[in-house]
Amino acid sequence: MLDIGITTWVVTVAVIVILLAADLTIAALKPHHVGFREATAWSIFYIVVAVLFGVWFTARHGGEFGTEYFVGYLVEKSLSVDNLFVFVIIISTFAVPAKHQHKVLTFGIVLALAMRAVFIALGAALLALFTFMFLLFGLLLIFTAIQLFRHRNEDPTIEDNAVVRLARRVLPVTDGFVGGKIFTRIDGRRVVTPMLIVLIAIGTVDLLFAVDSIPAIFGITQEPYIVFTANAFALLGLRALFFLVKGLLDRLVYLSTGLALILLFIGVKLLLHWAHVDLDERVPEIPTLASLAVIVVILVVVTVASLAKTRRDPTAKAHAGSLRAHATETERDEATDQP
Repeated sequence: MLDIGITTWVVTVAVIVILLAADLTIAALKPHHVGFREATAWSIFYIVVAVLFGVWFTARHGGEFGTEYFVGYLVEKSLSVDNLFVFVIIISTFAVPAKHQHKVLTFGIVLALAMRAVFIALGAALLALFTFMFLLFGLLLIFTAIQLFRHRNEDPTIEDNAVVRLARRVLPVTDGFVGGKIFTRIDGRRVVTPMLIVLIAIGTVDLLFAVDSIPAIFGITQEPYIVFTANAFALLGLRALFFLVKGLLDRLVYLSTGLALILLFIGVKLLLHWAHVDLDERVPEIPTLASLAVIVVILVVVTVASLAKTRRDPTAKAHAGSLRAHATETERDEATDQP
């Protein structure tokens, strides 16, 4: 059992809040297009911060917990790339100007961290009280993996999001982004800008990703501190990673397949852990180092295969994947024409 004192928790949260505050301040005070050099520098910085934390954590608490942190970080970093896909879709769908994308991404990361913190606390409490939650989490990940694989060549339809549709229906929305503001006044009337709709879309997507990613990390470790820090450091670099690789995302054509395999693997790992604890101790468990090896192999194969595919077929394009099928435009038109 990992013994983390209140002081360590406070210092860790303070460091993460300071990093987020700095990011948010830069976005608010100096909205601008983030170039390749700046994105590279920030990406390297956040990776170095995550690795240095992992080195300190390993030296302080031992190799077993350190390995769990690095495996958890790798899993969450992988899932965060799929999160990036959806951010790209949202930003493209609503035509967010380049100078305001920094603000949207920072908000998305802050909201994602907040939601994950709630789910981590809830998940840790449930696992402590009911061991059958490992079974439920495992089944949830396996279901998610199957659905993601089935719809790996689709993208989520943001405009069909029920919350977004409701917001558009009940709120007066301006045509333009009005300098990146969320609220403004026109002829003395208080109205919202498309920025609010974008943030609502980001928020609902973050909620869905939190539901999937938290069971995944609990499949690696049941230590709340490791779960939180792995999520936090993986998400902190998401904003810079977006600007660094958004041009490369379209080339990762097998990413959704790879993520589906990772979620399936962790789901099976959770089921074995549940069976080992609740049914029979002779049921084997998958060691953390073996999990690390499997995840690394999947990511390497997916990346190499994706680049090879796009080199052979430049028209091939990656998709974020979806958890449910979506009607095509023709099918929607036919449905609309039905009496």
